[in-house]
Amino acid sequence: MGNTDFFNSIEFWGYLILTVVFLMFAAWAFFVTLRFNLHMLQLNGYDNEEHRVWLKNNRGKQRQLIFMLICAVVMGIYSAPVTAIISLLFLIIDIRIYLFLKSVFTKKKLVFTTRAKRLVITSCILFAILVGLGEVCEKYIHHVGGMAAALLGIFLTPYILLLANVLNRPVEKQVRQYYINDAKKVLKENSHIKIIGITGSYGKTSVKFYLNTLLSAKYNVLVTPESYNTPMGVVKTIREQMKSSHEIFVCEMGARKVGEIKEICDIVHPQDGLITSIGPQHLETFFSMDNIVKTKFELGDELPEGGILFLNGDNEYITGNLEKNGSKYPNTVMYGESGKGNGYHTENVKISDMGTTFTVVTPDGEKAEFTTRLIGAHNVINVLGAIAVAHTYGISLADLKVPVRRLQPAEHRLQLIDHGNVAIIDDTFNSNPIGSKAAVEMLALFEGTRILITPGMVELGEKEEEYNFKYGTYAAECCDYIYLVGVKRTRPIYDGILSKGFDESRVKAVDTLQDAMKLANALKTDNKKYILLENDLPDNY
Repeated sequence: MGNTDFFNSIEFWGYLILTVVFLMFAAWAFFVTLRFNLHMLQLNGYDNEEHRVWLKNNRGKQRQLIFMLICAVVMGIYSAPVTAIISLLFLIIDIRIYLFLKSVFTKKKLVFTTRAKRLVITSCILFAILVGLGEVCEKYIHHVGGMAAALLGIFLTPYILLLANVLNRPVEKQVRQYYINDAKKVLKENSHIKIIGITGSYGKTSVKFYLNTLLSAKYNVLVTPESYNTPMGVVKTIREQMKSSHEIFVCEMGARKVGEIKEICDIVHPQDGLITSIGPQHLETFFSMDNIVKTKFELGDELPEGGILFLNGDNEYITGNLEKNGSKYPNTVMYGESGKGNGYHTENVKISDMGTTFTVVTPDGEKAEFTTRLIGAHNVINVLGAIAVAHTYGISLADLKVPVRRLQPAEHRLQLIDHGNVAIIDDTFNSNPIGSKAAVEMLALFEGTRILITPGMVELGEKEEEYNFKYGTYAAECCDYIYLVGVKRTRPIYDGILSKGFDESRVKAVDTLQDAMKLANALKTDNKKYILLENDLPDNY
């Protein structure tokens, strides 16, 4: 072999090794980038339109991808090995960044459902096709077409995932319909089971669990677990947990768009329903309060003749809709503190850090005093709603006293965790204006140093700043110290707090929850500290 052939051989093998190593790191970088974007798409309900808005509003989280595009362009112009090596370093940086994002965005973990797995497979195929096309076109791109295409593919990962979601739609539609039909079959086989639908802008998960405890005093009850309130979450519950021994199925129904409550009703066909509340939430997808009201009342629209609709009479949106469309809902049972209508109401409500006592008055005038370890005025209304349903279902007030005493707060919903001199009130699931106001007003009832830690509220559309400003005004009147998480995002809350003349030295905006907790823990006080953790932004924020 001559010297030329020998060096050509070294060049060939060097190029081959560099290409293999490069593409291995590129595949790794693509996967971690894909994983993060799949997580966000899942949090956005696999909705491409909603996810596109998220991508637009969160460019900063993935700004490093622009370096993949730059490297791809440079590699296409200059084919020197040093260009590939520099690009390889950027791949490693990209991998490190996305591994960090994975560790940070973990409050609600990515669930590798069969749908998620199908999206990964389709996305990988699209990426492989792009790299393959690059290899085919190598003679036009200085023999580095595959590497340049891989870099381009990583840059385009968010959009490759969106394309994969579009391509998978026919399959997903068939799979979805199969599971829905199977769930309907299970329901048909268990037609003796009474189905109660629960919806509302907030409070529905708490009421669901309260109702489970109360109804279990007499019946064998199945409820949708955790926050399973989507069509497929309901379907999964029916297919995997429903048994012939069940007598009542309490089905939580959530929605982010008009028509989604009706979609669940079309699957389960509830005999009775309960609307816990209506308020400004998910305005980014509902667009208006009228749409939210319309969607929540889809539950009432779908009830059969004779079906009972339990309604929170303290909620102005609910009572307002009844004034307009009451004739559509002839069989309603109201409940609330105000005693509006001929329904259930409360008297003598007393709230402390030890719990709550209150008297329930039924439509026929019967009274009974209840005690619960739950705190917060709006929790009293939620318990009252559950009592109204259970009592209507034939359980006496006397038989409900012990179950009410046993009630536990749903996780992250005004959950009091006492550590002696410090008590944590975990209300991090909350993210709506009315619930947040109620929480700080509840905090004001405690005797001690009252501390609020919050990142504010999201998904409120154009009114987000307005609602957060108002939140600041409420907080200023109820708290001794306020620590805001996210300097830029919480500016409207900060302005609202100061507008009430709140001591500026007692409010501070920090970058992380950990920073806020350090400030709260370091605070020296002569009495007990009550730290309210209010609102917790979802991972996609």
